[in-house]
Amino acid sequence: MPKSSTENFIQNIAEDLKATLSRTIGLAGVVIISLSAMLPGIFVTPTFAADIMGEGIWLAYLLAASVVLPGALSKSELASGMPSSGGSYVYLERTYGPLVGTISGLGLWASFLLKSAFALIGFSAYSIAVTTYFDIEMNLMFLSMSALILITIINILGVSKVKAIQTPIVITTVGLLLFVCLASLFDFDRDGTFFFVMADGLDLSRPAKAAFNTEIWSIAEAAALVFVAYAGVTKVAAIGGEVKDPEKNLPSGILLSLLIATVLYSLIAYLMMASMPVDWWMGADGKPIENPIFAFAEYVAGTKFGVFAAIISILAMISMALAGILASSRFLFAMSRDNLLPQALEDVNARFETPHWPILITGIAMGLAIFFVPLKDVVKLASGFKIMIFIMINTCVIILRQTREEHAWNPSYKGPLYPYIQMWGIIAGFVLMWFIGEKAIIGGGAAIIAGTATYYLYGQKHAISQQTPVQSFRKQFQSPSKVEHERRVAVFHAADMGGKNHLTCREFQNALHALGFRYSSDESRMIFHNADTDENGIIDIDEFFSSFEVFEEE
Repeated sequence: MPKSSTENFIQNIAEDLKATLSRTIGLAGVVIISLSAMLPGIFVTPTFAADIMGEGIWLAYLLAASVVLPGALSKSELASGMPSSGGSYVYLERTYGPLVGTISGLGLWASFLLKSAFALIGFSAYSIAVTTYFDIEMNLMFLSMSALILITIINILGVSKVKAIQTPIVITTVGLLLFVCLASLFDFDRDGTFFFVMADGLDLSRPAKAAFNTEIWSIAEAAALVFVAYAGVTKVAAIGGEVKDPEKNLPSGILLSLLIATVLYSLIAYLMMASMPVDWWMGADGKPIENPIFAFAEYVAGTKFGVFAAIISILAMISMALAGILASSRFLFAMSRDNLLPQALEDVNARFETPHWPILITGIAMGLAIFFVPLKDVVKLASGFKIMIFIMINTCVIILRQTREEHAWNPSYKGPLYPYIQMWGIIAGFVLMWFIGEKAIIGGGAAIIAGTATYYLYGQKHAISQQTPVQSFRKQFQSPSKVEHERRVAVFHAADMGGKNHLTCREFQNALHALGFRYSSDESRMIFHNADTDENGIIDIDEFFSSFEVFEEE
C-alpha cells in the first residue's frame, strides 16, 4: 500500500474512531429521555388506582417509587459496568445464561409493547374530549389502530430521531401538569385570570386522611397497578455508551428523573383528589374514566383548557408509543443476534437499515393487545412484567458483586446500601406481584413457558453450540495477507489515542469494529482480557499481533 494511501487510511479510521468514541448525551439528556418514557403513565393510572383505594392514591405512587428505586440503582451499576450493552436483556443473559436470557428477553419485549399499547388505548380516550369539543365523529378503535400503523411505518422507515421533538414535548407536558396543579389551588374569574383565594371545595386534608385510613393491602394493590408509570425510568441505561461521563451522569440522571416523576405524580394525585368531587373518577357506565388529566384540567380551568390538556396528553402518549415500539422490537433483534431466535429477526432492511421483521411483529402484537385486552388488564400485565424484570435486575447486582473476582466485576458506579436496597426491591417486588393478582401471574407464567419452549426448540441448538469468542477470533485473525496485516496494524495504531503502543479495552473494541469484527461488547471484552495476560487493563499492540496472528510457513 503506498505511503500516501496508508496515511489517508489511518486518518479516515482515526476520524471514524473518534466519532465512535464520542458521547453526546449529558445529564439533561438523560433526564429528558427517562421522563419521556415515564410521564405518559400519569395520564391513565390515577383513576384505576382510585378505583382500588379511593382518594389516597398519592401514597400508592410513593410506595411504587420506593420499589422502583432499588432497580434504578442496580440498573445504573450494571449500565456503568457494561456501558455499551443492550439493556436489561443483555445483563440477564450474561449473568444467568441463554435460557434465562430468552425468558427475560421475551418478557421485556412483552412489557414494552404492552406499555406502548396502553399509551395508544389511553390516547384514544383523550381523543374523545377533542373530537367531542370540535364535533367530529371518530371511531376510537380505528383511531388507535391508525396511530399504531403510522408509528410502525415510521419505525420501519428509520425516522427514529424523534428525540428532537421529545424535549419540547416533555417540557410542555411538565409545564402543563404543574399549571393544572397550581390552578387547582385558586379560583378563576370569567376572564381566565387568577383570584388569589383558595378554590371552592378544595380540602387539602382529604387525601391525607383517605390514605392513612386505607388498609395496607389496598395501598399495596394500588401501588402494584401504578408501577407501570415508573417503568421507563431506566430506559436510558440501554444507550449508556452514548452518555458523557456515564459513571456520573447515568445514575444521577436516572435518580433525578425518578425524583421528578415521583414528586409530580404524588402532587398531581394529591391535588386531584383534594379539589375534585368525591368519586369523580367513576364514569356513567360504572367504570373508571380513562382520561383523568383532561377531567382534572377541565374541572379547575374550564373546558377550553381541558381540551388543550387533552391535546398535549395525546402528543405525549404518541411520543411514548413511538419510542416504545422502537425499544421493544430491539429485544427480538438482540436475541436473534445472540442466536436465540431465527436469523430473519436480525436482518436489516437494505434500504431503510432498520430491522423490519421485529418491528412488524411488535406492531402486530400491539394491535392484538389493543383490540382484545381491556386497558386495565393491559396496565396490570405491563406492571407485572416490569416488576419481574426489576426483581431480576436486583439479583444480577447481588450475583455479580458476590462473584466479582471470577468475573472481574468492577463497575465505575456502585449503588449505595448494598445489599439491603436490593433485598428490599426483591421482597417488595414479589409482594406487589402477588397483589396484582392472577393476570400478572398468568402473564409471567406465559413468558416463562414461551421463553423456555423457544430456548429448547431453537436457542439451545444454535447458541450453546457456538465456539467461544476467543476461539472464533483466533480462527478469524490468523493467517492474514501482507496487505491485511498492514491494514490491521494501521487501525490498531489509529485507535491508540494515547500514542503509547498500548490499547485500552475501549480502544481495542473500536479497533475490532473498524476492522469489521462484529463481536458484542462482552465478547470483545472477553477477547481483550484473554490478551491482557498481566491484567493491567492495557495490551501491547506488538505483543497482541505476535500472539494472535499466526503466519503459515512458506
